[in-house]
Amino acid sequence: MTSAADLAALDAEVSECRRCPRLVAWRERVAVEKRAAFRDQTYWGRPVPGFGAADARILILGLAPAAHGGNRTGRMFTGDRSGDVLYAALHRAGLANQAEAVAADDGLRLAYTRITASVRCAPPENKPTPQERDACAPFLRREVALLRPTLRVVVALGAFAWSNWWPALDAVYGIAPRPRPAFGHGVVWQGGGPALLGSYHVSQQNTFTGRLTPAMLDDVFVEARRLAGVGGA
Repeated sequence: MTSAADLAALDAEVSECRRCPRLVAWRERVAVEKRAAFRDQTYWGRPVPGFGAADARILILGLAPAAHGGNRTGRMFTGDRSGDVLYAALHRAGLANQAEAVAADDGLRLAYTRITASVRCAPPENKPTPQERDACAPFLRREVALLRPTLRVVVALGAFAWSNWWPALDAVYGIAPRPRPAFGHGVVWQGGGPALLGSYHVSQQNTFTGRLTPAMLDDVFVEARRLAGVGGA
């Protein structure tokens, strides 16, 4: 496990990581080739650290940065359609000061909340390998350990994040439920350590098809606030 003394040191360490050759090659290739709409922009092209409050009560755990979202802007869920949905919901819930996230310097601030990912580099086809997931796991474990004094609930966006939470829970809290509870939207697990709350991922595949609606996401964050002991929005 990384020994970063605080979240700022951890974020700096994350942003310099080159552990996974396939991911390094992909994120840097995307940053050079770019998408036509962003051809005049300078891409971040590095691992993306977590973002939000250092004393967060709510941790939102995603899969990985998007190639032309976080990999471009350098901030989780910023500059892509998934982020548009997520931050609008956080704003409605009173957990973000604005509904849009377009750039790392756009003034966005989160309340009681930090956003992170299971894998910190944009993977090809949004599919990290098990080896890449495991190589990134120490960053999540250290992040959770640093948040432990205040952390009350983890919102897992999708089944990948849900399954990736259990090793972190075991490493930081010494809790390893058997069998592991199954993922589901709106499912809550409370068996020690932070509560775990499942949500369908805010991907275009889910939001465009109606599998995840704004109302469904609002319900998730109402419940997250309740579990975190945060007053009404």
